[in-house]
Amino acid sequence: MSVSKQEAAKAYWKENLRLMLTLLVIWFVVSFGCGILFVEQLNAIKFFGFPLGFWFAQQGSIYAFVVMIFVYVWKMNQLDRKYDVHED
Repeated sequence: MSVSKQEAAKAYWKENLRLMLTLLVIWFVVSFGCGILFVEQLNAIKFFGFPLGFWFAQQGSIYAFVVMIFVYVWKMNQLDRKYDVHED
């Protein structure tokens, strides 16, 4: 039984939204959680001579965001191929 194009498009966007939501939650936890909410606990740990909470607030959330951009591109390329909507 063949899956209709409409069902495939719906499944594609559902997976796309799940991926985006997952990455946004991770970014929120890293930037807001580690940089603001848990900063006192993380500051007890040193990272390259700086308190870890300070590092997350100043650098870590930016690095996490850049890494998540690459993860998003990689996962979306996989998703595009899975649903045959990729560009050559």
